[in-house]
Amino acid sequence: MPTAITMTADGLRVPDEPVLPFIEGDGTGPDIWRASVRVFDAAVAKAYNGKRRIHWKEVLAGEKAFNATGNWLPDETLDAFRTYLVGIKGPLTTPVGGGIRSLNVALRQMLDLYVCLRPVRYFKGVPSPVKKPDDVNMVIFRENTEDIYAGVEWEAESEGAKKIIAFLQNEMGVKKIRFPATSGIGIKPVSREGSERLIRAAINYALREGRRSLTLVHKGNIMKFTEGAFRDWGYALAAREFRGQTVSERESWILGNKEANPDLSPEANARMIDPGFEMMTAEQKKRVVGEVEAALRLWPTHGDGKWKKKLLVRDTIADITLQQVLTRAKDFDVIATMNLNGDYLSDALAAQVGGIGIAPGANINYDTGHAIFEATHGTAPKYANLDQVNPGSVILSGEMMLRYMGWTEAADLIIRGMDGAIGAKTVTYDFHRLMEGATKLKCSEFGGAVVKHMG
Repeated sequence: MPTAITMTADGLRVPDEPVLPFIEGDGTGPDIWRASVRVFDAAVAKAYNGKRRIHWKEVLAGEKAFNATGNWLPDETLDAFRTYLVGIKGPLTTPVGGGIRSLNVALRQMLDLYVCLRPVRYFKGVPSPVKKPDDVNMVIFRENTEDIYAGVEWEAESEGAKKIIAFLQNEMGVKKIRFPATSGIGIKPVSREGSERLIRAAINYALREGRRSLTLVHKGNIMKFTEGAFRDWGYALAAREFRGQTVSERESWILGNKEANPDLSPEANARMIDPGFEMMTAEQKKRVVGEVEAALRLWPTHGDGKWKKKLLVRDTIADITLQQVLTRAKDFDVIATMNLNGDYLSDALAAQVGGIGIAPGANINYDTGHAIFEATHGTAPKYANLDQVNPGSVILSGEMMLRYMGWTEAADLIIRGMDGAIGAKTVTYDFHRLMEGATKLKCSEFGGAVVKHMG
């Protein structure tokens, strides 16, 4: 019997026949959806021998919604996602002109989907611009509701901009607005609650999946009270709520130094972890020595190498991260970052493993259970109804959705099917033009190839 997924104190309760709302999307969306839903249904049928099935419920958004109802995002669509908790969508057109600036952002904010989850992995045989794309196996937790993307801004020379600038100059004493008469103004809200719930979700995921490390990516060297606070709140949360399961990178250095030399004094240890120790003030030295002593008090649970089995929590500056995911990809595992950084990073990483065409994504509220899985690329209207484009982004987003629902057997079949289809060089035009000896398939045919290679 078709039933809604519900959220309980123990997590999601998924019936054998859940109702899942879907938005097929604009432009190439219908082509992609037809290929993808065939894959989802085949994986579920094969994994559970007909004992489980999905009841798909179409809801409207984007151009299709506007043409049918005059509304880009009908209330009925939001109500369906609220009621059924979990759903999936294709790419949507952003309305031109006033009103909603982005339907995707609107869905995230209205349903408080605070995690943008972007796993990035390589499928053998996919064309890549880098030498070692198989080194990339990362999961990005991008904060979805704050930062610059909150949309709190005023156009240059507008009355709103003039009022904000006047307040900043006259009431707050701000002198750093270089050209105040012609500046647009944007506000960058970053809260402790917003940061902590994102980082908590990332740590829980990393521990549950047996991942090696969590990297907090930020630009805190410049924006100390927003991005720097994000980093600091992350370390504090890990130590407070996950003390027995995590170790910070600096704590690992301190414990490792003590293991290598049991007679090492706290001050000598401090010199080793901070090369500039001798140039510090007395107060700064005292603070670093205190940090060493605090780490050494973890010895019963973390010493004698036990820290090596804990989740390593570290941080990197955003611009350096964009370099190091190219040069040292194996150093990164789970990443937690803010909205704008996450946007740059997830698309850059997608390029390393074959492009946005096969990059899956999800927007999740782990507290309420609400989740929308989505294509991460655009609508590509010039290819609409040509049955040409790669449906991989939606197919892999559906794989994420099934895994989120606990239907891991069906999710594993989709990964097997994707591996098999790409490994056999049976691909859509975007990969075909970059692969020697490949067979070019239509969008619909690629869906069939994935089903075939499920075994």
